[in-house]
Amino acid sequence: MDVQKHNGSLVMNTATMAYRNLLKTVHNPDRFMDVIVQPVMFMLMFGYLFGGAIAGGVQAYLPTIVPGILMQTMLSAASGSGPQIREDLDSGVFDRFKSLPMAHIAPLAGQLFADSLRLVIATITSLTTGYLMGWRPAVGFGWIIVIALLAIFTGWALSWLFALVGLLAKSASAVQSFSLIAMLVLSFMSNAFVPLHSLTKPLQVIAHLNPVTYVITAIRQILATGSWTHEAGLVLGVDVVIVLIFAPLAVWAYDRN
Repeated sequence: MDVQKHNGSLVMNTATMAYRNLLKTVHNPDRFMDVIVQPVMFMLMFGYLFGGAIAGGVQAYLPTIVPGILMQTMLSAASGSGPQIREDLDSGVFDRFKSLPMAHIAPLAGQLFADSLRLVIATITSLTTGYLMGWRPAVGFGWIIVIALLAIFTGWALSWLFALVGLLAKSASAVQSFSLIAMLVLSFMSNAFVPLHSLTKPLQVIAHLNPVTYVITAIRQILATGSWTHEAGLVLGVDVVIVLIFAPLAVWAYDRN
């Protein structure tokens, strides 16, 4: 009975902290800019500026660029966890939470679950922008939901890594710098915007070592075949491993702070 009561308190406390973070986001709409403005801007810019040079036209380029922009936006949205956690730590609000009768881990868990909303908005914005530009996937709506869920879960798994960085870093500005560099390197050093065979040999090696390449490949395979592929299963398994590794490390760093 005590265990059930504890678990129930943890769930309720986490939900309360998630609601608090959602209210902060609602009252600060600029927190949505990177998941609303960024995917629209990059989709339009890359599509209309480089579509003709890379694929012969915008329509032919959209099957390449839509999964690429989707994953780039997931990285950007996931990286928002670190600076927000660092800002809360620096402001001392987590210290005040510790004095309240709530589950110890609830503030951290609430932040991570509230960030899922950013990932959902980023996914909807990316796919909707591609659709308005003329992207028409050959698969049914059900498979669009599948690739959206895969992208969101991947982003949520990566948010634990960025949360760990936020907990270990010295300042929010340092976390933001790291997050920006990581997002740029992981997205541009992959197959997000150009075919791998068009890269030089050294860049092909880097792209093959980049985990984002495999996520984008899995999404493209699902959209092309309308079936769950081996690559998608591999991505899902790695996402689970990332959570199993970095979630406990984030909790350890949170306790240390």
